[in-house]
Amino acid sequence: MTTYDDRASLGNSPARAESRVGDDLTATMERVRSSVEAVIEGKPEVVRLSLTVLLAEGHLLIEDVPGVGKTMLAKALARSIDCSVRRIQFTPDLLPSDITGVSIWDQQRRDFEFKPGAIFAQIVIGDEINRASPKTQSALLESLEERQVTIDGTTYELPSPFMVVATQNPVEMEGTYPLPEAQRDRFMARVSIGYPSADAELQMLDIHGGVNPLDDLQPVAHAHDIVKLVEAVRNVHVAESVRRYAVDLVAATRTHPDLRLGASPRATLHLLRAARAAAALNGREYALPDDVQALAVAVLAHRLLPTAQAQLNRRTAEQVVEEILQGIPVPTAAGQQSGLAVGGGYGRQQFRRP
Repeated sequence: MTTYDDRASLGNSPARAESRVGDDLTATMERVRSSVEAVIEGKPEVVRLSLTVLLAEGHLLIEDVPGVGKTMLAKALARSIDCSVRRIQFTPDLLPSDITGVSIWDQQRRDFEFKPGAIFAQIVIGDEINRASPKTQSALLESLEERQVTIDGTTYELPSPFMVVATQNPVEMEGTYPLPEAQRDRFMARVSIGYPSADAELQMLDIHGGVNPLDDLQPVAHAHDIVKLVEAVRNVHVAESVRRYAVDLVAATRTHPDLRLGASPRATLHLLRAARAAAALNGREYALPDDVQALAVAVLAHRLLPTAQAQLNRRTAEQVVEEILQGIPVPTAAGQQSGLAVGGGYGRQQFRRP
């Protein structure tokens, strides 16, 4: 397997440069991407990030104002994969047992029988997750992190693959509860869809105006295919210098004067996993610093809490992460003759020599 540190010493060998994780991964994820983009117009970066989180064994938080397609994105991703799907509409009267399940007394057997809740699916869509009370939200904590549910002292494993795609409105909207820090930290990445361009919105009217495009969406991948791809992503190599770069980025959030809460070690692990998945989607067997850079805002920003003074100055967590990216030196490959453009759909800058 070729690492990016090895690659500099190999020169510009086309055979090495075209080394791929596997044709199956590339072809399968391309089918899923095309399927989702047939529904979500003009947002390829958002779709790509969703696939990255799926391959990295993470969970995705989609945060934006109502009506921009948050739930549509979650449903399109779920329907593109032939696996079990459950949708949870979070409301103020939702109970924790509605999510995890409950033990019911069986008169015939004279014993308790466990009735699984909505969390027992391979892809779980949590719609408007911040409309439920903090007590109900906390029912997700064990499943998000440990992929299991414990009821009445008995632990039940969740199926594989397992991914929660949650949507939420901004916290300043009426009738919402801010997600607890512990729960936000369990989501690998947060994405905001944003308003479409005028051309994309016009195309949306043509496609969505008469029929629901989800009705014609057919699965283009199987659950066991995704499991194999996830295993392949685990084998993507990350050089020590790239790992150190990720650690330095996260550590910088813990000492930044504009933040009262920095990113956790879990955030470092999520950043590393996401970088592996991004490299695999780009057809590489090794991660590059650009993979870490491109994902840093999506993976780190939602975990950070700005200070009161930073909020008064209208400083956002995203701006702080961008500032940290500018301040932390990028690792380089010894002997590299010139900058190598990397990143595929993510590429923000070049892997370069200082």
